[in-house]
Amino acid sequence: MISRRALELATAVLTGSFGVAVVVSSLDNGIGWSSAGVESGTFPFLTGVIVVLGSLYNLARGALPGLTLASVPIAITPTELRRLAGLFVPAAIFVAAMPLIGIYLASALYIFAVLAVPKHQSPMRSSMMAAATALGLYVVFERMFQVSLPHGALAAAFGF
Repeated sequence: MISRRALELATAVLTGSFGVAVVVSSLDNGIGWSSAGVESGTFPFLTGVIVVLGSLYNLARGALPGLTLASVPIAITPTELRRLAGLFVPAAIFVAAMPLIGIYLASALYIFAVLAVPKHQSPMRSSMMAAATALGLYVVFERMFQVSLPHGALAAAFGF
């Protein structure tokens, strides 16, 4: 079981880390004014600062008792955690598989996994929807918009 306080603190630390990363990377691009105008890192720097300040505020609210719902003992029950993992794990595998097998095959496998594995749809219908998704992505991006999506190392090995 995960407490509401732990969830709020972890979220504040995660978003704060993201904000710090944005601030640091924007410093490399330059912030402020140059002879050509606003430098390219200025807007990301300001956005990162806002994210960091908001995260610090949320961190303080989560750490101090009585200011939020942080006193609620349980935010996620084991059943809810399993349901959340059922959404997150296939998505994480999809993202990890994309550089290896490409977005089209990874998308087809993802659609199949989220439809057939929890038994929401029959395997045949899940396969058809997965193939339609991959084909739709290919037609829309590769043919209509002429934007090449990641084909992956597998496609490169076969010369596609």
